[in-house]
Amino acid sequence: MYAIPLGDDGAELRPLETWHAEEFLAHLDRGRDFITEHIPFGAKATDVDSAREVLQAYADRHAADSGFLHGLWLDGTLVGGLLYRVFDAATGVCEIGCWLEPAGTGRGLVTRGARVLIDWAFDERGMHRVEWYASTANTPSANAARRLGMMREGVLRESFPHRGTRQDMEVWAVLAPEWRAAREARARAAQRDH
Repeated sequence: MYAIPLGDDGAELRPLETWHAEEFLAHLDRGRDFITEHIPFGAKATDVDSAREVLQAYADRHAADSGFLHGLWLDGTLVGGLLYRVFDAATGVCEIGCWLEPAGTGRGLVTRGARVLIDWAFDERGMHRVEWYASTANTPSANAARRLGMMREGVLRESFPHRGTRQDMEVWAVLAPEWRAAREARARAAQRDH
């Protein structure tokens, strides 16, 4: 398929597909408690068949143009990913999210990979709004949204039941004109630095 390099540190963004089920399961097993602390992503993938089912559900959503997965690989090892949990071309609104095992944290993988996918959503697919939801207890996720230039729009109080507790969820978003202006500003800053 394809792999998009995310820098010179061996990081790549690639489609995460059903044939990756064993690798996906191994990744989830390495980071299960960390990954599911704030989100249930991958919790039902406990063997190769159930891991394949999770990936197949997103393959079906991709085929229906309503969502999809990309993995984040570091030096050939799957350490996390990004997903469009919601992708609605008719309204121009989508929701991007992420997950990482501990070995993938602190390297900017989410920010670098999300920029690629958000560029694609706005430039190729004509989306108008990209959303990001994060538990108020998930500081790293909120920090990622902030690094992506998203604006915190509010908190949905006790809207998300997880592990027996109703979590408050922050809503972050960026609009296409804001994204393009920030991208141009980054490009100008990079030129000045050279």
